[in-house]
Amino acid sequence: MRTAEELRSQILGLVADYTAAKWPQRAFQPGVDAVPISGKVFDAEDVQHLVDSGLDFWLTAGRFADAFEAELAKVVGTRYALLVNSGSSADLIAVSCLTSHLLKDERLRPGDEVLTVAAGFPTTVNPILQNGMVPVFVDVDIPTYNVNVEQLEAAISPKTKAIILAHTLGNPFNVDAVTRIAEKYGLYLIEDDCDALGAEYRGQRTGTFGDVSTVSFYPAHHITMGEGGAVLMNKGMIKRSAESFRDWGRDCWCPPGQDNTCNKRFDWELGQLPHGYDHKYIYSHIGYNLKATDMQAAVGLSQLKKLPGFIEARRQNFNLLKEGLKDFEEFFILPEATPHSNPSWFGFALTVREGAPFTRNDLVRHLDQKKIGTRLLFGSNLLRQPAYQGITHRTPFPLVNADRIVDGTFWIGVYPGITTPMRDYMLDTLREFCGAKV
Repeated sequence: MRTAEELRSQILGLVADYTAAKWPQRAFQPGVDAVPISGKVFDAEDVQHLVDSGLDFWLTAGRFADAFEAELAKVVGTRYALLVNSGSSADLIAVSCLTSHLLKDERLRPGDEVLTVAAGFPTTVNPILQNGMVPVFVDVDIPTYNVNVEQLEAAISPKTKAIILAHTLGNPFNVDAVTRIAEKYGLYLIEDDCDALGAEYRGQRTGTFGDVSTVSFYPAHHITMGEGGAVLMNKGMIKRSAESFRDWGRDCWCPPGQDNTCNKRFDWELGQLPHGYDHKYIYSHIGYNLKATDMQAAVGLSQLKKLPGFIEARRQNFNLLKEGLKDFEEFFILPEATPHSNPSWFGFALTVREGAPFTRNDLVRHLDQKKIGTRLLFGSNLLRQPAYQGITHRTPFPLVNADRIVDGTFWIGVYPGITTPMRDYMLDTLREFCGAKV
């Protein structure tokens, strides 16, 4: 009879064969096959990792999660990485952990103001509202689509306590200016790196500049584990707070399957509980259960090995699209990298110029008919979205560019699954559309 390990080896070998048979490479057929805006790019190794984890039947976080957290922190350049079930959950924890009593007088409190941009993704902003704080919306610059730093500083009031910003479409914001503002006024900086994993500013990886940073591993992002995210930080006290908010709000920090790592499990006295109350069931924060599984982490660990190649493919696709559209700048504002940055591009943004012989909606409908995927720039001006009508907020300046983005901006894909024939078809389609409108 074969051992379990021998059977595991055979199963994983068959998984590689299955992957090749299930997902064979096919030639792209223009106009017949879709050009997705984004998507997962995977190989047999990724599927083998998933099955390998499944064979352990350790259904919560385990050996793969531990390895992934350690490797992600190493890749980004932070001391800690905390695995969670989505990038949106990571944003929620990033804001929530700064409200912890562990931070004493430096904690964020209900009513505090948090600076952000109106032209962003909802779950970058939602944790501000969910924690009873007040978002202060400022505008962005075009063509970087990142925060207007002059407005950012001018928007500060005595109530301002933090800044939360994303690196839009993988393009870093002006880190020099933002960190200077945060330090000058003593503000927390929460860095949403969900769309920018691997980007650099002055040679340093994004995700390392904030007091807390976040990453997403949704299939559209730079690596994937299906659903998943992470919170990144360097300070042990913030890590302890984030871990508590992720794990039901409990005070205990034992990993799943372990007990009494503090060596005083039955010797604590907290709150109004009796001395000796089991530390595993003492709760010090109003928390959640936002953990990920070991199966997700297994896929992420395999994907991390491919990150450099994925980033290079994104940069190449971006550069070739920009070169291919230079002759059409009379119709489009082409995207630009922030000075001193090396983006890890998430998408290629185009803003239709005022006075162009077509609208953004004309073009995206045409691209859709040609089976070329497009997306708008997330929520554009979030204050015009139905969910944000009537929220408590402050808007110190007119959101001119955010409103322009509502009407004129969209983006097309640069993800590694876009091949040369796909990219050529995208460019040909855009050129033909513009030529027909002249």
